[in-house]
Amino acid sequence: MSSAPKLPEILNRSARHHYHVLDTFEVGIMLKGTEIKSIRAGKFELTEAFVVVRNDEIFLLNAYINEYAQGNIYNHLPRRERKLLAHKPEIAKLKDATDMKGHTIIPLKAYFKGSVLKLEIGVCKGKEARDKRADKAKQEAKREIDRALKERNRL
Repeated sequence: MSSAPKLPEILNRSARHHYHVLDTFEVGIMLKGTEIKSIRAGKFELTEAFVVVRNDEIFLLNAYINEYAQGNIYNHLPRRERKLLAHKPEIAKLKDATDMKGHTIIPLKAYFKGSVLKLEIGVCKGKEARDKRADKAKQEAKREIDRALKERNRL
């Protein structure tokens, strides 16, 4: 009995480092056949991607989906604009959030829900350097505590 292959979960690791995430939404994404095959192969990057609201629709820009190796003349462009699927009230919330100064919409992660690809997007505000240093200090302190507890439990 063989199990189904584990589908990749693509994270945007730099998003939480560079931004404060204020609110998150789960949206669908319109893809072509060769794009979904590349994503299933793990060839998807969100590091430089962002979301814009235009004419009451939302679009994912600058996301990189590598061309499908077995694709032919119908292969997709790696950095094409992709439409995101969300309900009208969610789109209105996103539009209101981006109208505020300093807020942007960043994709946080992409994952499969059944056979459908979903994208978690977040309304974010940029961090300042001191915020990044404080986060780094908290992370180091947590690591030290975990190490000390692990050492103590070993004895």
